[in-house]
Amino acid sequence: MIAFLRAAVLCLVGFASLATTTLPASAAGYPDRPVRWLIGFAAGGPVDIVARIMSQWLSDHFGQQFIVENRAGSGGNLAAAAAVTSAPDGYTLLFVAPNNAISASLYKKLPYDFIRDTVPVASIMQLTNMLVVSNGMPVKSVQEFIDYCKANPGKISYASSGNGTSVHMSAELFKAMTKCDMIHVPYRGSAIAFPDIISNKVQLIFDNLPTALEQSRGGTVRALGVTSPQRWPSVPDVPAIAETVPGFESVGFYGISAPKGTPPEVIETLNKAVDEALKDPKLVARLAEVGGVPKPMTPAEFGKLVAAETEKWRKVVEFAGVSVD
Repeated sequence: MIAFLRAAVLCLVGFASLATTTLPASAAGYPDRPVRWLIGFAAGGPVDIVARIMSQWLSDHFGQQFIVENRAGSGGNLAAAAAVTSAPDGYTLLFVAPNNAISASLYKKLPYDFIRDTVPVASIMQLTNMLVVSNGMPVKSVQEFIDYCKANPGKISYASSGNGTSVHMSAELFKAMTKCDMIHVPYRGSAIAFPDIISNKVQLIFDNLPTALEQSRGGTVRALGVTSPQRWPSVPDVPAIAETVPGFESVGFYGISAPKGTPPEVIETLNKAVDEALKDPKLVARLAEVGGVPKPMTPAEFGKLVAAETEKWRKVVEFAGVSVD
Protein backbone atom coordinates (compact mmCIF):
# COMPACT_ATOMS: atom_id res chain seq x y z
CA MET A 1 0.00 0.00 0.00
CA ILE A 2 2.85 2.41 0.85
CA ALA A 3 4.51 1.63 -2.49
CA PHE A 4 1.21 2.35 -4.23
CA LEU A 5 0.89 5.66 -2.37
CA ARG A 6 4.41 6.68 -3.34
CA ALA A 7 3.80 5.81 -6.99
CA ALA A 8 0.53 7.70 -6.95
CA VAL A 9 2.20 10.79 -5.51
CA LEU A 10 5.01 10.75 -8.09
CA CYS A 11 2.48 10.35 -10.87
CA LEU A 12 0.34 13.20 -9.62
CA VAL A 13 3.20 15.62 -9.01
CA GLY A 14 3.60 16.25 -12.72
CA PHE A 15 -0.06 17.10 -13.15
CA ALA A 16 0.00 19.29 -10.06
CA SER A 17 3.02 21.26 -11.29
CA LEU A 18 1.29 21.89 -14.59
CA ALA A 19 -1.87 22.99 -12.86
CA THR A 20 -0.10 25.44 -10.57
CA THR A 21 1.28 27.35 -13.54
CA THR A 22 -2.25 28.37 -14.52
CA LEU A 23 -3.34 29.73 -11.13
CA PRO A 24 -5.12 33.09 -11.26
CA ALA A 25 -3.22 36.08 -9.90
CA SER A 26 -6.11 36.89 -7.57
CA ALA A 27 -8.52 34.75 -5.54
CA ALA A 28 -11.29 37.32 -6.06
CA GLY A 29 -14.61 35.73 -6.93
CA TYR A 30 -13.74 32.41 -5.32
CA PRO A 31 -15.32 29.98 -5.84
CA ASP A 32 -16.46 30.41 -9.43
CA ARG A 33 -16.71 26.68 -10.18
CA PRO A 34 -17.33 23.45 -8.22
CA VAL A 35 -14.98 22.55 -5.36
CA ARG A 36 -14.09 18.94 -4.63
CA TRP A 37 -13.68 17.85 -1.04
CA LEU A 38 -11.62 14.68 -0.65
CA ILE A 39 -12.81 12.29 2.06
CA GLY A 40 -10.54 9.45 3.14
CA PHE A 41 -13.31 6.99 4.04
CA ALA A 42 -16.25 5.18 2.51
CA ALA A 43 -19.69 6.70 2.03
CA GLY A 44 -22.06 6.30 4.96
CA GLY A 45 -19.41 6.52 7.68
CA PRO A 46 -19.09 9.30 10.28
CA VAL A 47 -16.63 11.43 8.31
CA ASP A 48 -18.81 11.14 5.21
CA ILE A 49 -21.96 12.08 7.14
CA VAL A 50 -20.46 15.27 8.56
CA ALA A 51 -18.79 16.17 5.26
CA ARG A 52 -22.11 15.96 3.44
CA ILE A 53 -23.87 18.09 6.05
CA MET A 54 -21.18 20.77 5.74
CA SER A 55 -20.79 20.52 1.96
CA GLN A 56 -24.51 21.14 1.45
CA TRP A 57 -24.33 24.27 3.60
CA LEU A 58 -21.26 25.54 1.74
CA SER A 59 -22.86 24.80 -1.63
CA ASP A 60 -25.92 26.82 -0.67
CA HIS A 61 -23.80 29.60 0.80
CA PHE A 62 -21.47 30.08 -2.17
CA GLY A 63 -23.83 29.09 -4.98
CA GLN A 64 -21.23 26.58 -6.18
CA GLN A 65 -21.16 22.86 -5.57
CA PHE A 66 -18.87 21.45 -2.89
CA ILE A 67 -18.61 17.86 -4.08
CA VAL A 68 -17.71 15.13 -1.59
CA GLU A 69 -15.29 12.71 -3.25
CA ASN A 70 -14.65 9.50 -1.31
CA ARG A 71 -11.06 8.17 -1.63
CA ALA A 72 -11.25 5.31 0.87
CA GLY A 73 -8.23 3.26 1.81
CA SER A 74 -4.98 3.18 3.80
CA GLY A 75 -6.52 4.89 6.84
CA GLY A 76 -7.33 8.03 4.86
CA ASN A 77 -3.85 8.33 3.35
CA LEU A 78 -5.01 7.84 -0.24
CA ALA A 79 -7.14 10.98 0.04
CA ALA A 80 -4.32 12.91 1.72
CA ALA A 81 -1.84 11.87 -0.98
CA ALA A 82 -4.24 13.04 -3.68
CA ALA A 83 -4.81 16.32 -1.87
CA VAL A 84 -1.15 17.27 -1.35
CA THR A 85 -0.41 16.81 -5.06
CA SER A 86 -3.43 18.80 -6.24
CA ALA A 87 -3.24 22.34 -7.55
CA PRO A 88 -3.21 24.78 -4.60
CA ASP A 89 -6.02 26.90 -5.98
CA GLY A 90 -8.76 26.27 -3.42
CA TYR A 91 -10.69 23.88 -5.64
CA THR A 92 -9.40 20.75 -3.91
CA LEU A 93 -9.86 20.47 -0.15
CA LEU A 94 -9.21 17.65 2.30
CA PHE A 95 -11.37 16.54 5.21
CA VAL A 96 -9.02 16.41 8.20
CA ALA A 97 -9.52 14.10 11.16
CA PRO A 98 -7.36 12.33 13.79
CA ASN A 99 -6.19 9.78 11.20
CA ASN A 100 -4.04 12.50 9.61
CA ALA A 101 -2.35 13.22 12.94
CA ILE A 102 -1.95 9.52 13.75
CA SER A 103 -0.54 8.49 10.36
CA ALA A 104 2.46 10.78 10.80
CA SER A 105 3.94 8.36 13.34
CA LEU A 106 2.06 5.12 12.68
CA TYR A 107 3.07 4.86 9.00
CA LYS A 108 6.85 4.76 8.71
CA LYS A 109 7.20 5.47 4.98
CA LEU A 110 4.51 7.96 3.97
CA PRO A 111 5.37 9.74 0.71
CA TYR A 112 4.37 13.12 2.16
CA ASP A 113 4.57 15.14 5.39
CA PHE A 114 1.06 16.18 6.31
CA ILE A 115 1.94 19.29 8.32
CA ARG A 116 4.56 20.43 5.79
CA ASP A 117 2.51 19.74 2.66
CA THR A 118 -0.89 21.10 3.69
CA VAL A 119 -2.24 24.33 5.16
CA PRO A 120 -4.97 24.49 7.80
CA VAL A 121 -8.25 26.06 6.70
CA ALA A 122 -10.91 25.59 9.35
CA SER A 123 -11.99 23.50 12.31
CA ILE A 124 -15.52 22.08 12.18
CA MET A 125 -16.20 20.15 15.36
CA GLN A 126 -14.98 17.87 18.10
CA LEU A 127 -16.42 14.46 18.81
CA THR A 128 -15.84 11.37 20.87
CA ASN A 129 -15.62 7.75 19.86
CA MET A 130 -17.96 5.19 21.34
CA LEU A 131 -17.27 1.57 22.26
CA VAL A 132 -20.13 -0.52 20.93
CA VAL A 133 -20.34 -4.30 20.98
CA SER A 134 -22.39 -6.93 19.20
CA ASN A 135 -25.66 -7.80 20.91
CA GLY A 136 -24.30 -11.33 20.91
CA MET A 137 -21.64 -10.34 23.44
CA PRO A 138 -22.66 -11.27 27.03
CA VAL A 139 -21.50 -7.94 28.48
CA LYS A 140 -23.34 -4.76 29.48
CA SER A 141 -20.57 -2.60 30.93
CA VAL A 142 -16.94 -1.72 30.30
CA GLN A 143 -15.83 -3.73 33.32
CA GLU A 144 -17.82 -6.78 32.19
CA PHE A 145 -16.23 -6.43 28.77
CA ILE A 146 -12.71 -6.29 30.25
CA ASP A 147 -13.42 -9.36 32.39
CA TYR A 148 -14.85 -11.26 29.41
CA CYS A 149 -11.90 -10.26 27.21
CA LYS A 150 -9.36 -11.45 29.75
CA ALA A 151 -11.25 -14.73 30.14
CA ASN A 152 -11.15 -15.22 26.35
CA PRO A 153 -7.71 -13.99 25.20
CA GLY A 154 -7.26 -13.83 21.44
CA LYS A 155 -10.86 -14.85 20.78
CA ILE A 156 -12.33 -11.35 20.44
CA SER A 157 -11.85 -9.21 17.34
CA TYR A 158 -12.42 -5.50 16.90
CA ALA A 159 -13.21 -3.63 13.71
CA SER A 160 -11.78 -0.31 12.60
CA SER A 161 -12.23 2.07 9.69
CA GLY A 162 -8.61 1.41 8.70
CA ASN A 163 -5.07 1.42 10.04
CA GLY A 164 -4.15 4.73 11.62
CA THR A 165 -7.66 5.98 12.31
CA SER A 166 -8.78 7.12 15.75
CA VAL A 167 -11.12 4.12 15.65
CA HIS A 168 -8.08 1.84 15.38
CA MET A 169 -5.90 3.70 17.86
CA SER A 170 -8.64 4.05 20.48
CA ALA A 171 -8.80 0.25 20.55
CA GLU A 172 -5.03 -0.08 20.67
CA LEU A 173 -4.85 2.36 23.57
CA PHE A 174 -7.59 0.38 25.34
CA LYS A 175 -5.65 -2.84 24.75
CA ALA A 176 -2.46 -1.35 26.12
CA MET A 177 -4.12 0.09 29.23
CA THR A 178 -6.27 -2.94 30.09
CA LYS A 179 -4.02 -5.77 28.80
CA CYS A 180 -6.94 -7.12 26.78
CA ASP A 181 -5.84 -9.42 23.94
CA MET A 182 -7.95 -8.57 20.87
CA ILE A 183 -7.47 -9.07 17.11
CA HIS A 184 -7.64 -6.09 14.76
CA VAL A 185 -9.84 -6.37 11.64
CA PRO A 186 -9.47 -3.20 9.48
CA TYR A 187 -12.15 -2.14 6.99
CA ARG A 188 -12.28 0.63 4.39
CA GLY A 189 -14.74 2.53 6.57
CA SER A 190 -16.77 1.87 9.69
CA ALA A 191 -20.07 1.76 7.80
CA ILE A 192 -18.76 -1.30 5.96
CA ALA A 193 -17.81 -2.94 9.26
CA PHE A 194 -21.18 -2.73 10.99
CA PRO A 195 -22.89 -5.66 9.23
CA ASP A 196 -20.14 -7.94 10.59
CA ILE A 197 -20.44 -6.44 14.07
CA ILE A 198 -24.22 -6.81 14.05
CA SER A 199 -23.86 -10.47 13.00
CA ASN A 200 -21.13 -10.99 15.66
CA LYS A 201 -18.48 -12.00 13.11
CA VAL A 202 -16.52 -9.14 14.68
CA GLN A 203 -17.38 -8.30 18.25
CA LEU A 204 -16.82 -4.56 18.68
CA ILE A 205 -15.66 -1.20 17.39
CA PHE A 206 -14.52 2.09 18.96
CA ASP A 207 -16.27 4.09 16.26
CA ASN A 208 -16.71 7.83 15.80
CA LEU A 209 -19.91 8.83 17.55
CA PRO A 210 -22.09 9.62 14.49
CA THR A 211 -22.44 6.07 13.17
CA ALA A 212 -21.98 4.36 16.53
CA LEU A 213 -24.78 6.47 17.97
CA GLU A 214 -27.07 5.74 15.03
CA GLN A 215 -26.52 2.00 15.36
CA SER A 216 -26.88 1.93 19.14
CA ARG A 217 -30.05 4.01 19.03
CA GLY A 218 -31.43 1.57 16.49
CA GLY A 219 -30.70 -1.33 18.84
CA THR A 220 -28.43 -3.16 16.40
CA VAL A 221 -25.43 -2.89 18.79
CA ARG A 222 -24.91 -2.14 22.47
CA ALA A 223 -23.11 1.01 23.65
CA LEU A 224 -20.73 0.51 26.58
CA GLY A 225 -18.75 3.74 26.85
CA VAL A 226 -17.41 6.89 25.24
CA THR A 227 -13.71 7.66 24.83
CA SER A 228 -13.86 11.26 26.10
CA PRO A 229 -12.47 11.85 29.61
CA GLN A 230 -15.97 12.72 30.83
CA ARG A 231 -19.44 11.77 29.62
CA TRP A 232 -20.30 13.36 26.28
CA PRO A 233 -23.09 16.02 26.26
CA SER A 234 -25.26 14.33 23.63
CA VAL A 235 -25.14 10.89 25.29
CA PRO A 236 -25.03 11.59 29.05
CA ASP A 237 -26.40 8.15 29.90
CA VAL A 238 -23.37 6.41 28.37
CA PRO A 239 -20.45 6.21 30.83
CA ALA A 240 -16.98 7.44 29.96
CA ILE A 241 -14.55 4.54 29.63
CA ALA A 242 -12.28 6.57 31.93
CA GLU A 243 -14.73 5.89 34.75
CA THR A 244 -13.50 2.30 34.59
CA VAL A 245 -10.04 2.79 33.05
CA PRO A 246 -8.61 5.96 34.66
CA GLY A 247 -6.70 8.15 32.22
CA PHE A 248 -8.22 6.69 29.08
CA GLU A 249 -8.97 9.43 26.53
CA SER A 250 -9.49 9.77 22.79
CA VAL A 251 -11.30 12.91 21.61
CA GLY A 252 -11.37 13.56 17.88
CA PHE A 253 -11.60 16.61 15.63
CA TYR A 254 -12.96 17.28 12.16
CA GLY A 255 -11.78 20.10 9.94
CA ILE A 256 -10.53 21.21 6.54
CA SER A 257 -7.05 21.56 5.08
CA ALA A 258 -5.79 22.45 1.60
CA PRO A 259 -2.63 21.85 -0.43
CA LYS A 260 0.36 23.97 0.58
CA GLY A 261 0.44 27.19 -1.44
CA THR A 262 -3.32 27.75 -1.48
CA PRO A 263 -3.88 31.54 -1.56
CA PRO A 264 -4.42 33.09 1.89
CA GLU A 265 -7.46 34.94 0.53
CA VAL A 266 -9.10 31.62 -0.34
CA ILE A 267 -8.30 30.20 3.08
CA GLU A 268 -9.77 33.28 4.76
CA THR A 269 -12.91 33.08 2.63
CA LEU A 270 -13.45 29.41 3.52
CA ASN A 271 -12.67 29.93 7.20
CA LYS A 272 -15.20 32.74 7.49
CA ALA A 273 -17.81 30.62 5.73
CA VAL A 274 -17.27 27.68 8.09
CA ASP A 275 -17.44 30.01 11.10
CA GLU A 276 -20.72 31.36 9.79
CA ALA A 277 -22.02 27.83 9.24
CA LEU A 278 -21.21 26.94 12.85
CA LYS A 279 -23.45 29.80 13.98
CA ASP A 280 -26.39 28.49 11.93
CA PRO A 281 -28.84 26.90 14.41
CA LYS A 282 -30.05 24.38 11.83
CA LEU A 283 -26.56 23.16 10.98
CA VAL A 284 -25.51 23.09 14.64
CA ALA A 285 -28.61 21.01 15.39
CA ARG A 286 -27.69 18.55 12.64
CA LEU A 287 -24.17 18.20 14.02
CA ALA A 288 -25.61 17.67 17.48
CA GLU A 289 -27.78 14.86 16.12
CA VAL A 290 -24.61 12.96 15.27
CA GLY A 291 -22.91 13.89 18.55
CA GLY A 292 -20.73 16.73 17.30
CA VAL A 293 -19.75 19.84 19.29
CA PRO A 294 -18.99 22.84 16.99
CA LYS A 295 -15.43 24.12 17.38
CA PRO A 296 -14.71 27.17 15.19
CA MET A 297 -11.07 28.26 14.99
CA THR A 298 -8.85 30.52 12.95
CA PRO A 299 -6.55 28.75 10.47
CA ALA A 300 -3.61 29.36 12.82
CA GLU A 301 -5.49 27.92 15.78
CA PHE A 302 -6.50 24.86 13.78
CA GLY A 303 -2.90 24.40 12.66
CA LYS A 304 -1.75 24.41 16.29
CA LEU A 305 -4.44 21.83 17.13
CA VAL A 306 -3.32 19.50 14.33
CA ALA A 307 0.32 19.84 15.43
CA ALA A 308 -0.59 19.14 19.06
CA GLU A 309 -2.71 16.13 18.08
CA THR A 310 0.14 14.80 15.93
CA GLU A 311 2.45 14.89 18.94
CA LYS A 312 -0.17 13.40 21.27
CA TRP A 313 -0.83 10.46 18.97
CA ARG A 314 2.90 9.92 18.44
CA LYS A 315 3.13 9.18 22.16
CA VAL A 316 0.09 6.88 21.97
CA VAL A 317 1.58 4.98 19.01
CA GLU A 318 4.78 4.48 20.97
CA PHE A 319 2.85 3.49 24.10
CA ALA A 320 0.72 0.98 22.21
CA GLY A 321 3.74 -0.33 20.30
CA VAL A 322 2.09 -0.41 16.87
CA SER A 323 3.31 0.60 13.42
CA VAL A 324 2.58 0.15 9.72
CA ASP A 325 5.51 -0.14 7.29
